[in-house]
Amino acid sequence: MVTALQYELLRLIRPSGRSHLTGAVYKDKGKLDVLLGDLLSDVQGQVVIDFGCGDGAEAIEMARRGAAHVIGVDINLECLATARRNAAEAGLDCVTFATGTEAQADVVVSLDSFEHFADPAAMLQRMYGLLRPGGAVIASFGPTWYHPYGGHLFSVFPWAHLLFSERALIRWRSDHRTDGKMSFAEVGLSRMTVGRFLRLAHATQFEIEHLELVPIRRLRPFHNRLTREFFTAIVRCKLRKPTAAV
Repeated sequence: MVTALQYELLRLIRPSGRSHLTGAVYKDKGKLDVLLGDLLSDVQGQVVIDFGCGDGAEAIEMARRGAAHVIGVDINLECLATARRNAAEAGLDCVTFATGTEAQADVVVSLDSFEHFADPAAMLQRMYGLLRPGGAVIASFGPTWYHPYGGHLFSVFPWAHLLFSERALIRWRSDHRTDGKMSFAEVGLSRMTVGRFLRLAHATQFEIEHLELVPIRRLRPFHNRLTREFFTAIVRCKLRKPTAAV
């Protein structure tokens, strides 16, 4: 009964099923600069893996910044096809795209991915294995699960994904998507929280060189250790593989 009532309410609030989230935050700004700030200051002459490269825009940007070789990795074949077309149109032959790689890199970049990885701990270990000793993972992701819009598509209003049941939200999504996915995990949401990522990072062999919880701009005065799960916009970090690692 509760699920049915919640489902009907969701249909009233957002009958179209379209996401209210947009890329407006990147207007007139590069995604690398917005999400990573100064963490990716120089890739000149380096081998870089863009882990979760999407359509390749950031991989291409890093190649333009002077990276010796950029390898874009993604499991979405349509995204990879688009990325290859974009690189060809840009006239760049130092960018390649694939579903996986065994190359050793100086830098692994991960943007907007950790909240989607089914096994983020395994992904961190995978990134560690792809780095040369002394190399670094530079990552940024968000919104995390307790952010007002941490449910992504399911956040039809702030924190709706926490107030409505998973069953009601999935039923509402099924009105507009025909892929048959029946859970948050299948949709690609790992329910990543700030606390969980901090625990994962500290449990690795990485040296944590930089870890920053960027607050939601309007809530910055209220952002602290007690409120960070709810008021953090993005998580930024730089994780260094020790130079003595083998």
